Amino acid sequence: MTRNLSKAMKYRQHRRFTCWVTLGALSLLVAGCGGSLYKVKPRIDAPVTAGSEAGASGIGVRAVPLLSDEESQELFEANLPLGGLLPVRLEIRNGSGAPLSFKKVRFRLRDGDGREWKLRTPKQAVSRIMTADEIYLYNPNSRKRFEQAVTEHAFDVSSLLEPGRQRRGLIFFQTQKKEAVANPRGLALTIEGLPQPIEVVFN
Repeated sequence: MTRNLSKAMKYRQHRRFTCWVTLGALSLLVAGCGGSLYKVKPRIDAPVTAGSEAGASGIGVRAVPLLSDEESQELFEANLPLGGLLPVRLEIRNGSGAPLSFKKVRFRLRDGDGREWKLRTPKQAVSRIMTADEIYLYNPNSRKRFEQAVTEHAFDVSSLLEPGRQRRGLIFFQTQKKEAVANPRGLALTIEGLPQPIEVVFN
């Protein structure tokens, strides 16, 4: 009886020791991964030369969806279309005589079947990327750096766009059921909340 109790105690101690060793190893692994989760390419504020264009009331818009896997891999080292995300590169030029506020602006994307895609913030896009890639164990600082890097590429809606100036950046959309982006047809971007609504038809 005493021998059995001794064996049971040793077994419990061994299991406790194994758990602590495992947790310690995981902690060291997570702590050691202090950089960004993905290697995000630095932002370059280059003009949007491809895509489609539209305008109204002195406001010009040019936009192009990044449909290929290669484009998102080059920017974010991640396959965004596979995770149901579609980044749209956007350029807005203020040719009016007044500053342009984005406080009431709404970006809407629909396809040829009438389905409306979900607008996503950079933070929401990062969450979707990590879920699609099944990344559940990470250093919080690494995720924070990744969010910051993605946000740097996003279109700034927090400040006024002065007359004669232009602004560029990405806006992110997600498929309705988080399914992979698969050659959507009839895509159209509508921007509401400007002096007049503007619609950019892609294909």
